[in-house]
Order: sequence, then structure tokens, then C-alpha cells
Amino acid sequence: MKAMILAAGRGERLRPLTDTVPKPLVCVAGKPLIIYHLEKLAAIGVSEVVINHAWLGQKLIDTLGSGQRWGLTIHYSEEVQALETAGGIKKALPLLGDGPFLVINGDVFIESLPTLPELNAISPANHCLAHLWLVKNPSQHPNGDFGFLPQDDEQTILTQGLLRDDSLLKFTFSGIGLYHPQLFADIAEGAVPLGPLLREKMALGQVTGQLHDGFWCDVGTLERLVQLEAKLEIE
Repeated sequence: MKAMILAAGRGERLRPLTDTVPKPLVCVAGKPLIIYHLEKLAAIGVSEVVINHAWLGQKLIDTLGSGQRWGLTIHYSEEVQALETAGGIKKALPLLGDGPFLVINGDVFIESLPTLPELNAISPANHCLAHLWLVKNPSQHPNGDFGFLPQDDEQTILTQGLLRDDSLLKFTFSGIGLYHPQLFADIAEGAVPLGPLLREKMALGQVTGQLHDGFWCDVGTLERLVQLEAKLEIE
């Protein structure tokens, strides 16, 4: 299986740190965020990783190289203009192949990657183009993003199933998802956000998801970076 790490953001809220390094190279407990991802991806058997980059992207290449030290092959997808998330993934599709691939935001920290569903379940033949992992709403995002389509089993409603944008009970998108290339087939080249595309496919019943209850942190501000480092030092 292949994976993609989204690393092209400017990281405005992490300035001044991101004035000199791209956001995924910001260190947490002495290690760049993106290296935590590479280690975890290698541990679950991922062999190839695509990293998109823009702001100070050469520093990513210089730091990570070919990926050999983690037993990975890293490919780089350069973005010379802002492409948003879906646009950046579409540009990288030639490097990602024809099967489902895992995508993870470069600016999140996750204690352990979630258990993946059967990859063949993410297929147009199964009427499924994406599978997302949600987390409990953090304080900075109390209203969440997506909820589960009601089902007969109450516990299942709270943990997994078809995702909807119009649910009363919503959780926060973790920035981790499995996508089939067909999800991006009909979008235009250039800047395309991911959220509206996912909502469009949710309305068609083509997006599933599950709740991830492991530790997760969106390292989007200096304050949250300090809090995360304090937590890891205690542990």
C-alpha cells in the first residue's frame, strides 16, 4: 500500500518557527513531526510514500531524502501554486497508483495509526470512494465535521458506518483517510479543497468512517505544540 503525507501548507499559525522550516519539520520532543509519520507508516507495512511540498520544500527533500533509512521509498510532488488538499492529491495521483492509498496531514500527531479496513472495500464496485477516521471534538473545534448515518445498532452509530455532513452528533475529521483514486477523477486541475468534495460524496453514500479513540493532536498553533511536548515529556 502507498501513502501520502500532506506537507505543502505554509503554517502561518506556527510562525516564527515556520519562517525557516516547513511545518512538518517542526520538532516535537526533538523529532520532526513528519518523521513520526514515516516511522509509523513503515511499521504497518507501507512501502512507498508521496510527500507534497511547496513552502521551503527543498528542506523536506534534504532532510528526508529517499526514505531508505526507514525502509521506505519517498516520492516528492512539488506544488508551485497553492492547490488545496484535493488539488494536491490529484496532482500526485500518477505517483500513487490505481489502488486505495492512505493520506495523513503532515501537521497532526497521532500516538498510533488506526487499524485499516480491507483495502478492497474502498472501491467504486462497493460504492465507497473514501474511508475517514474521526476523533472526539477538541476544544478548538467543538462542533465537529461529520457524523454517522443512523443505524439499528446504537453502538455502531457512535463508532463506524456511513458518514454524513448533516448529522446532529458530529466528530472531528482527524486528517487521516483512505481514498480511491476515482474520488478525484472528476475534479478540475488546480486548487480544489477536500471538504466540499467529501461532502458531495457523502450525500451519495460513498464515504464511510470510524471513530479513532487513540491520542491525536492537531499541532496547528504554538500553544498546542507546547502542550504536546509537555505531554510527551511526562510519558
